[in-house]
Amino acid sequence: MRMMKNASNTPHLAEDSGSESEDVENSESEEDEEEDDVVDVEDVGKAMSKYPLHRTSNNVNGVMVKRKSTKAKREMITPELRKSLTKQGYRLVGSHSGVKLCRWTKSMLRGRGGCYKHTFYGIESHRCMETTPSLACANKCVFCWRHHSNPVGTEWKWKMDSPDIVVKGAVNNHYDMIKQFKGVPGVKPERFAEGFSIKHCALSLVGEPIMYPEINTFVQLLHEKGISSFLVTNAQFPEAITNLIPVTQLYVSVDAATQDSLKKIDRPLFKDFWPRFIKSLKALSAKGQRTVYRLTIVKAWNSDEVEAYANLVSLGKPDFIEVKGVTFCGDSKSSDGLTLKNVPWHEEVVYFVDQLAQMLDGYEIASEHEHSNCVLLAQTKFKTSDGGWNTWIDYSRFHELFQRYQATGECFTALDYMEKTPPWAVFGAKERGFDPVETRWRRKEKVTQGC
Repeated sequence: MRMMKNASNTPHLAEDSGSESEDVENSESEEDEEEDDVVDVEDVGKAMSKYPLHRTSNNVNGVMVKRKSTKAKREMITPELRKSLTKQGYRLVGSHSGVKLCRWTKSMLRGRGGCYKHTFYGIESHRCMETTPSLACANKCVFCWRHHSNPVGTEWKWKMDSPDIVVKGAVNNHYDMIKQFKGVPGVKPERFAEGFSIKHCALSLVGEPIMYPEINTFVQLLHEKGISSFLVTNAQFPEAITNLIPVTQLYVSVDAATQDSLKKIDRPLFKDFWPRFIKSLKALSAKGQRTVYRLTIVKAWNSDEVEAYANLVSLGKPDFIEVKGVTFCGDSKSSDGLTLKNVPWHEEVVYFVDQLAQMLDGYEIASEHEHSNCVLLAQTKFKTSDGGWNTWIDYSRFHELFQRYQATGECFTALDYMEKTPPWAVFGAKERGFDPVETRWRRKEKVTQGC
């Protein structure tokens, strides 16, 4: 499909909220972060309601933006929210953005392996910045790994910082966090040095990045710095997806396959959440660059919806389908009964993906990352003649194509910047997605002393 250049230069488009973010898994004791009581969404809403507003609404690139008639505009980050997110390891940027160091960044600095995006797409985890220009979200997902310490809303109603300030603040804060690893035992000097040259940006922290009205300019600034963009959206802003300029890889979170289960799992704020969801998937099919469905499998909640998922694939026709087992983030009043029993084993995820592949035409299992409990389906157009795959990304080529697009409006497709997947990353390899140049580290079991 051809994709025309957006003249306004300002559209939109988020896991784990995706929110992907970041996989919250057991890490070594010195990296464990204190999880204090967080601000509940309802409490944030009550606090916000004390401030009367008189405003009109305007649609900016697919996201409603509330214009207040008074001069003062409230900030998204309240003192309570700042305290909560800071304790969770966030560096807050301006009045509505944040950046956080992913555990996989720390892992790869030590030579202990990268995240699933390293295995599937060839990113360098120690050179990846995880950030969001909007801490707000339109869903209250039961598996949100920050237990809803962020505000929610269906439109932009806060003070807005300029994209250059957000990008600069995110980069500077990311580098400040990398500096803390200087001299830390196990950190490889060459990896530490490379950490000060960001090559990738995962727009997948808590919140919905696509809600930021200047998301297009934000993405453009990243690309000008030679930073790739992996952007995740929760499929509630279809117009924003349509208006989005090319990103390196565009994700849509497909957390459930039926209206009832989506309402139960994502707990969306929009009353018309299902039509928005369907329109978002259809909008994905019109994008020219790499697209991904992100499926989070919650055992006993959506793990038996294989056929319904297959039907949704026909709407968005994604290049790739990532299927990941849900990450249990601890008990909270916001998790709606989610327990460890709802976390599938890796083999259960592989079985689900195998069933899904059998129901789809033109898709096969391409890769897996056992450590993240994640499996990748890919369209067979990425398969090589020798049975290998081209799921990796030629990042230099992408930036060349984007610069040409910016200059001439010439479109490009996912096939124009694909790269061969190494044998160790192909599904069925003995490494099961773990890069053999890395050193696998396993947590030592605690020994209990007897009497």
